[in-house]
Amino acid sequence: MLLISFVSGNLKLSAMRRSINIVLLVLLIGVSLNAQEYKNSVGVRVGVPLGFTTMGHSGATIKHFFDKTNAIEGIVSSYSFGTSIALTGLFENEHWTGIYPGINWYWGLGAHMGYMDKNAISSSPSSFNGGGVMGFDGVLGVEYTFDEIPLNICVDIMPNINLIGYVGPNLFVSGISARYVF
Repeated sequence: MLLISFVSGNLKLSAMRRSINIVLLVLLIGVSLNAQEYKNSVGVRVGVPLGFTTMGHSGATIKHFFDKTNAIEGIVSSYSFGTSIALTGLFENEHWTGIYPGINWYWGLGAHMGYMDKNAISSSPSSFNGGGVMGFDGVLGVEYTFDEIPLNICVDIMPNINLIGYVGPNLFVSGISARYVF
């Protein structure tokens, strides 16, 4: 009888420990998920192909969330050694990857406008003498927001097409961004 009471007590203690561990795990995950959220971020973006020589989007970036999934991002970029400049606005939809708290994927659509020097792209047609450009952009990326420091790192692809000025697609544009989150 004493042995049955001892085993029964150990099983209850083991079940209680397991319950406490599960509660603690849920609380820790909840704290981690809350730590990943941010409302605003500001930072730098380096476009590939390198934005200082071709139509990559390198420059300053700012992002603002309206709610948990919808955000707008603005990018002021310079390329061709500063002789060309563009302003890009994107509406983005962001989702948790399910892999690890803080890793999110996003997609979005937007537009850009700016000024392009005639020497900004080596493949520009001889008929393009520089001037205003305007077009549409898409974005697909992954971002990670650190728990311990207010930093967000993003990697994305951002194909675009110019419809005014230098007309044509730029399908292989990608970039890396680092942002301060607040």
